[in-house]
Amino acid sequence: MSDLFEAAGLDQGAPRPLADRLRPAKLSEVVGQDHLLKPDGPIGRMVAGKRLASMVLWGPPGVGKTTIARLLAEETGLEFQQVSAVFSGVADLRKVFEAARGRRALGKGTLLFVDEIHRFNRAQQDGFLPYVEEGVVTLVGATTENPSFEINAALLSRAQVFVLKRLDDAALEQLLQRGEALLGTTLPLTEDARIALCNLADGDGRYLLTLAEELFALKTAKPLDAKALGEMLQKRAPAYDKDREEHYNLISALHKSIRGSDPDAALYWLARMVTGGEDLLFIARRLVRAAAEDVGLADPTALLICNAAKDAVHFIGPPEAELHLAQAVIHLATAPKSNAAYTAWKQAKMAASETGTLGPPMHIRNAPTKLMKDLGYGAGYSYDHDSEEGFSGQNYFPDEMQRRQFYQPEGRGREGAIKERLEHWAKLRGERS
Repeated sequence: MSDLFEAAGLDQGAPRPLADRLRPAKLSEVVGQDHLLKPDGPIGRMVAGKRLASMVLWGPPGVGKTTIARLLAEETGLEFQQVSAVFSGVADLRKVFEAARGRRALGKGTLLFVDEIHRFNRAQQDGFLPYVEEGVVTLVGATTENPSFEINAALLSRAQVFVLKRLDDAALEQLLQRGEALLGTTLPLTEDARIALCNLADGDGRYLLTLAEELFALKTAKPLDAKALGEMLQKRAPAYDKDREEHYNLISALHKSIRGSDPDAALYWLARMVTGGEDLLFIARRLVRAAAEDVGLADPTALLICNAAKDAVHFIGPPEAELHLAQAVIHLATAPKSNAAYTAWKQAKMAASETGTLGPPMHIRNAPTKLMKDLGYGAGYSYDHDSEEGFSGQNYFPDEMQRRQFYQPEGRGREGAIKERLEHWAKLRGERS
């Protein structure tokens, strides 16, 4: 249950981690969340009016979700009660609700803070509804996962969702300065190493202070530079969960960077996914999709290259096959772009659903039997190879359907020649119809 400024279970007389000792005593001391907590921010306005609504605090680890909840209770005069979805069950919740109801009868409100609220199942989340609706508790849930996917719609309709930001460099630097002021000493780091330390924390204030505490205890003759710091401290594993929202956010970023013809950004997002432990085959599948959707016939070789990269993932495997994916990403990002095939296919499917079961015109129907020939199947068909320029100009749409143009090439890359050919055939079709 530890949070940015609290190490759970430590007695006040026992040694306390630096993060706990630097815990803010009021909301104005919380760093990095001014967009919510400043006087004209949504939570700041609630606190000023002493009217706290139920809410969900959504943000990455180490940005102050638990601390904010605790301070909200203090500054609005509510009793703070905390449960964790990891360790608490129905019986624990029932006790909390009964105590809150008794407290309410005495004129005292309760702020119920639920850490990792997304870990409660749907039925357990539904159990909060009557108590939130009646005002028995003011619910403050904390989650690192997208509430849209992890929290019941009924519960979300009774709570506001506030997004907490990862701590930026300025906020992290503020925490380091507070630590130095508390301990009366400076970190034994060069300026470059100090920047590197913040980079290692990756927006997590709790992790930053954990690293800083280790550095404060060092006995070193001279400040550490960035290289020495890297050798001393373990680099943090990238925050990446392959079955959660970030999984889809990063693949979306990769795909859109390719579509936007930015090979450098595309390589960056590829590297983020690979270093996060993403399945290479998952990436390869998206590249094959992008080749057809965003490059298309402007560069038909893109699809071949992406399929070859997919085969390399099967044949060679990681880490060697990472290079094949990188090559495919660069090819896609630098290729001429066209979504004409993608758009054409969507329009063709829509037309098929609209027109139902219209049959092909008689002249292009197959006639394998005498009866079918007698009925007119295949009658009047012109073999295109025997026509002038290899093009007969016949109608191939159902007789009851007007001709439609689904595929409209942009004219970029190889589609330039395709566009010219189609325009020429359209002219011939008009002359021969």
